[in-house]
Amino acid sequence: MPDLSSAETYSYLGPAGTFTEAALAQVPQAAGKTWNSVNNVGEALDDVVSGRSVAAMIAIENSVDGGVSATQDALATIPGLRIVGEYLVPVNFVLVARPGTALADVKVVNAHPVAYAQSRRWMDATLPTHGHLPATSNVAAAASLLDDSPADAAIAPPGIEKLYDLVVLGENIGDNPNAVTRFVLVSRSAAVPPATGADKTSIIAELPDDRAGALLEMLEQFATRGINMSLLESRPIGDSLGRYRFVIDLDGHILDERVADALLGLKRFSPNVIFLGSYPRADKQHIEVTQRYGDEVFIEARDWLRGLIAGEPQ
Repeated sequence: MPDLSSAETYSYLGPAGTFTEAALAQVPQAAGKTWNSVNNVGEALDDVVSGRSVAAMIAIENSVDGGVSATQDALATIPGLRIVGEYLVPVNFVLVARPGTALADVKVVNAHPVAYAQSRRWMDATLPTHGHLPATSNVAAAASLLDDSPADAAIAPPGIEKLYDLVVLGENIGDNPNAVTRFVLVSRSAAVPPATGADKTSIIAELPDDRAGALLEMLEQFATRGINMSLLESRPIGDSLGRYRFVIDLDGHILDERVADALLGLKRFSPNVIFLGSYPRADKQHIEVTQRYGDEVFIEARDWLRGLIAGEPQ
């Protein structure tokens, strides 16, 4: 990861208390620096492009809901960005209310739609007749209770009661106790960091045309080189029906011979390939590669071809 320690400002989706802030707290270089709370992904990335911030922390994937479309679309359309790290944050929720409110008093709950969907079973079982008032963020849902909100309670991140004068009526209300959100730290384009052996490479690629087998041909660029994809999601390009770009995470680093060779093949195939970055995996899991896909095999094959061209004896 590039040395960002000399910079002063990091942007994140706020306000204070969000899961995004918890992800930024995992970045050693951000400790003691200025953290700029923004309202959306576009604003966070604009801070980076303009130089107001050295980097921005944004959510890119949730283990329950999949990819974050706003992030994926922004990375596909805003040039000059590079993912320099990823961070995982366990996701669970609490139900909070104004002091003096009992669970039996709750008739309307303010919640971000994603948080509400991920807590629906608990809500239906505990408050079967409740109503839902959508909020712009998990923290905004809680804060609204202090601003004459018609809601009686809110679904919010754990620990929110330390920031606001609220009481917890229910803990661990998320339907999936193993839910995790993956965040990425995005900076301006820079030199690729060294490979660690436990890396991930993120790209976005478009199909050349809408026809049978086109997607298979794209995926073969990775399968024939022994590269696992940990993420594959489609997003509409928006210029016409049937036109899609694909957000792809690969196990490995662009400096790995197999990954570099695959990207060369993909570039020949796709009309538009966006390299988002190679960076250390959050789980530090070493990528295991069979011998036939090791760096030395690709290097030996290239040397063999050069020898053929040069007329060297075989």
